[in-house]
Amino acid sequence: MAARIEPAPKPYPDYAQEPLGRLMPPEGDSLVLFTTLATDRRLFERFLGGGLLDRGHLTLRQREIVIDRITARCGSEYEWGVHVSLFAEKTGLTDEQIASTCDGGPEDDCWTEEEACLVGLCDRIDADCTLTDADWRDGLRYYTPHAILEILMLCGFYRMVSYLTNGLDLPHEAWAARFTHYGAGRTGANGPAVPLS
Repeated sequence: MAARIEPAPKPYPDYAQEPLGRLMPPEGDSLVLFTTLATDRRLFERFLGGGLLDRGHLTLRQREIVIDRITARCGSEYEWGVHVSLFAEKTGLTDEQIASTCDGGPEDDCWTEEEACLVGLCDRIDADCTLTDADWRDGLRYYTPHAILEILMLCGFYRMVSYLTNGLDLPHEAWAARFTHYGAGRTGANGPAVPLS
């Protein structure tokens, strides 16, 4: 199947050379998501300007739990697989936890109480596009108000990334994890069936 938008070929446009070099995974080639966006300077620069992969109010592990959960709920195997492959080992996520981001929930035994709260916040934000007062109070048990603000922003940003990867029908990176490797059945856009009581 042909790409819906052909990625920028090498040599990349001048405005994309440095950012693509910086964003290159260890395997050496730039991600097809980034090279596709690099075909339009304005969209490429706006996308990169909106990222939250710097040091913030969440730990790397917390950030990756949010990203993995949201991209799995959105059925973005492309983005989920990239993040699992690049960050799961660094953050100490187990196979059980990785699988839980797809088909489990905050009630799974693999999560600490704090992480279960984080997964639950992601589910509520994704399902309802908001947090209730009770959700906010629950989050404050473990996270600062600015950390919760960052969780909201991460959920929104990676939902947008999921729209891009799914809508562009991007081919999977050859080295990236797949849902089925972790026994997860998530392959659609509806996300896992998670009770939100």
